[in-house]
Amino acid sequence: MSAQIDIAAQDTQEEVVAGGLAALASVDHIVSSSTVDGIPVLFAARASEQDGQRTAGLFFRVGSADETLATAGITHLVEHLALHGRQLAEGHHNGVTAEGYTLFHVHGTDEEVVAYLNGVCAALTDLPTSRMDVEKQILRTEAQRRAGGPFRPMRQWRYGAQTYGLAGYDELGIRRLSAEDVRAWAGERFTRDNAVLFVTGDALPEGLDLSLPSGARIPAPTASSALPQTPAFFQGEDGHVVLDAVVERSAGAIVLAQVAARALFRDLREVGGYSYTADGDYSRRDATHATFTLYADALPQQQGAVVGGMIDTLARLRLGVIEQAELDAVRAPLLTWLDSPDLAADLLPTYALDVLLGHPVKTPETSRAELEAVTVEDLRQVAEDVWAGALLQVPGRAGAEWAGMAVAPQRSAAAVEGIRYPRVDNPDVALVIGLEGVSLTTPDGAATVLFEDCQLLSARPDGARHLIGADGFSVAIEPTLHVGLNGPSIEQGVDARVPEHLVARLPARDPQEIPQPRPPTQDVGARAGIGGWIDRHLDLSVNLLRQVFLVVLALGVVVTLQTEFVGSALVVLLLVWGIVQGSVGIAWWLAARRRREVGAARR
Repeated sequence: MSAQIDIAAQDTQEEVVAGGLAALASVDHIVSSSTVDGIPVLFAARASEQDGQRTAGLFFRVGSADETLATAGITHLVEHLALHGRQLAEGHHNGVTAEGYTLFHVHGTDEEVVAYLNGVCAALTDLPTSRMDVEKQILRTEAQRRAGGPFRPMRQWRYGAQTYGLAGYDELGIRRLSAEDVRAWAGERFTRDNAVLFVTGDALPEGLDLSLPSGARIPAPTASSALPQTPAFFQGEDGHVVLDAVVERSAGAIVLAQVAARALFRDLREVGGYSYTADGDYSRRDATHATFTLYADALPQQQGAVVGGMIDTLARLRLGVIEQAELDAVRAPLLTWLDSPDLAADLLPTYALDVLLGHPVKTPETSRAELEAVTVEDLRQVAEDVWAGALLQVPGRAGAEWAGMAVAPQRSAAAVEGIRYPRVDNPDVALVIGLEGVSLTTPDGAATVLFEDCQLLSARPDGARHLIGADGFSVAIEPTLHVGLNGPSIEQGVDARVPEHLVARLPARDPQEIPQPRPPTQDVGARAGIGGWIDRHLDLSVNLLRQVFLVVLALGVVVTLQTEFVGSALVVLLLVWGIVQGSVGIAWWLAARRRREVGAARR
C-alpha cells in the first residue's frame, strides 16, 4: 500500500474543528466573514458582477466517500429531496454531490438567493420523503446518462468498494433506502456545524434563515486501498489511457499537472499524431491530498503507442528533463490571475471548502510566493511521487510490465473451502460456498468475497445473488449456471450469513435475461467418459494414418524409380493413397460429429 494513500485527511474530529477555525481566522485578512444561524459565512464583492446579482453556495462536509456500498446514493438522494420545489424566476441554481462534499449553489437577485437558501435549509430539516420513490427513479435515470466512462474504474481499482472507491460504482443502495434512513442521514450530516456558506457581495443579503440542527464537523474519511503495491496497471476498455496518483497538495503539484498536460499534448498529438485529447488534471481530494490525473484517447491500432508515449512523457519529467520555459509558461498565467480585481470573490468557493475541510487558507501573497518558489527540481520530485503511486489503465490487452509496473490484483489471494458447484457448461469453473464466504474458481485463480468483508449483497427473486467485497472483487451467483445449486443452498449458505442491512433486493428480471444454459442430457452425460476416450483415440488414429501414408508414399517413390514395373507401382501407390485418405476423412468426420454432440450438450 503506497504511503500517500494510507494517510488520513484528518485523524480526529478535534483536529478538523481546530483546522477549520484556524482557516476561518486567516480568511479575515482576505475576505469578510460572519455567521448566520451558527453557520460560518464568507463574502466578498465582485467588481464585474451586475447590480442586484450575487452568487452563493452552501457546502456540507458529506459526500459519496462517506457512504457504504449498501447506502450508496443516500447523500445524492438527500440533495434531490432538498431541491424539490426550488424554482427561481430568472436565477440559476443546482446541487452537486461530490466525493467529499455536497454543494447547493445559486446565482440571482438577493430575493432569489435568500429564497433558495432558506428553502434548502427548511427542506433539510423536514425532507419531503413522500417523493422518495419519484426521486429514486430520477436518480436511476440520471445514472444511466452518466454510466461508464474511463475514469470510474480508476476509483474501483485504487480504493476498492469503500470510501473514494464508491465513486466508481452505481448508487446501488438507493433501492433499499427507507425514509428513516434518509432522515437520519440528513439529521447527522446536514447540520450547521458541518456547513460553510459563501456569498458574493460586500454585505450579506437580508432575510437569511439557515436554521439547521446542531451537530459536529465530520472529518473526511480515511482513504482505503485495494492496491498491494504501486506503480501498477490494469486493463480497461479500448480507446482510453488513464494514469492517476494521489499526491500531497502543493503548488508544485498544481504546476506539474499543467506542465504534464502541455507535454502530453505535444508528444501524443502534435508530434506523434496518436491522440486527439491529451490532458492533465489536479483536483483536491481532502485537506492534505489531491488526485493527479493524465488522460489520452487512442484509436485501436495506436493504443500501444499512446501507452508508451504517456509513460515516456512522465519518465522525462521524472528525470528532470524540463525546460525552464515550460515552467515559466505555466506559472505566468497563474501569477497573472492572482492580480485579478475579482480574485477574492473568485476564491470564495475555494476558501469555503478549505475551511470546511480544515485546510489552511492561503492569502494571495502566500500563494504567489509558493508559485514563484517552484523550481524544475520541485517538479521532478513531484513527478517521482506521481510515478511511485501511479495506477495506469491500459486499453484492451496492452501491458506495462516493461515499464516496471506491477499487475494490479486480478484474482483473490485464495478461495474458500466449502461445497463446490461446477458450471454446467464448464466443469473447470465452479462456485464454492463455505462458512467464511463464497468463491468463483477458475483454472486461472479465484474471486472471493468473505462474508465479514461483504459490502453489498444484491438479490433477485429468481435466486440470483451478487456479492461485492471491500477489495472490489465480486462473485455472481446464478442458480441456472451451476450443477446442484438451488434456492435452499443459497438461502442457507449465503443469505443467512449476510446481515439484512447489507442486502439490496432487486426487482424480477425479464426471463430472457436469466442465463439458461442447455444442460447435458442423461444419454450424452453417460457417454461423457467414453466420449473423451473416443475423441482422443480418433485424433491418434488420424495422426497414425497420416504417418502411414507418408511412409507408403516414400516407399512407392523408391519402388517406382528402381523397378521396370513403373505402371504397376503407380497403380498400387494410388490405391494405397486412396485408402489412407479415405480412412483419414472418415476419422475426421467421426471426430467432428462427436465434438458437435458434446458441444451442443454443454452449451
